[in-house]
Amino acid sequence: MVTYAAFEARAQALAARVAAACAAAGRDPASVRILPVTKTHPAEAATFAARFGYAAVGENRVQEAAAKRALAPASLRWELIGHLQSNKAKLAVATFDLIQSVDSPELAIRLGRFAAEQGKALPVLLQVNSGDDPAKFGCDLADTPRLLDAALASPALRVEGLMAVAPLSDDPAVARRAFDRLRECRDTLAARSGLALPELSMGMSGDLEPAVAAGSTCLRVGSALFGARPVPA
Repeated sequence: MVTYAAFEARAQALAARVAAACAAAGRDPASVRILPVTKTHPAEAATFAARFGYAAVGENRVQEAAAKRALAPASLRWELIGHLQSNKAKLAVATFDLIQSVDSPELAIRLGRFAAEQGKALPVLLQVNSGDDPAKFGCDLADTPRLLDAALASPALRVEGLMAVAPLSDDPAVARRAFDRLRECRDTLAARSGLALPELSMGMSGDLEPAVAAGSTCLRVGSALFGARPVPA
């Protein structure tokens, strides 16, 4: 992993990049938060993020996050951004402050039950496969009303918005289309439900500019901050 000095320089460069994207889109940079993704990096990565001033980090795996959280600053918030298997829902509720990857009514019901048992009001985002990519997780666009209804039926869940991962493509228009469709889906669900659903988590290191242009409020950034992920032995 990079040194803290290198991380700090990368974080400053990233902030400048996001500011430029916001300027091009006519947006306030304060409306877009950066979520450092510490996946596969040591617990020190989370410490770097907290030291720089980030309020939260994102992790893809429940058990990896649980182990790292015990070693990181207590003030840091943890968000699950990876696919969640239902058999790990109880541990996920205990480990994370926000779960971005709620992609089925069944998972929403399960999370709501565990959150209630643990006395938590759990913020969640609904993950939508807005790029129609068979390689990506997420609810189909047509099924999002049912997913929202299932999540809203649990008093222990707070639905704050939507999340998507754009398909991998050399064509920037592919990401733009996925991001635009997620925003349109959010607007439709908000009008239907009467909820604001303000959060749109979309965009990563390689596609943050079109994400900002489409209205992203959360950029999930790993490699631009921490360098390439470690290669498993």
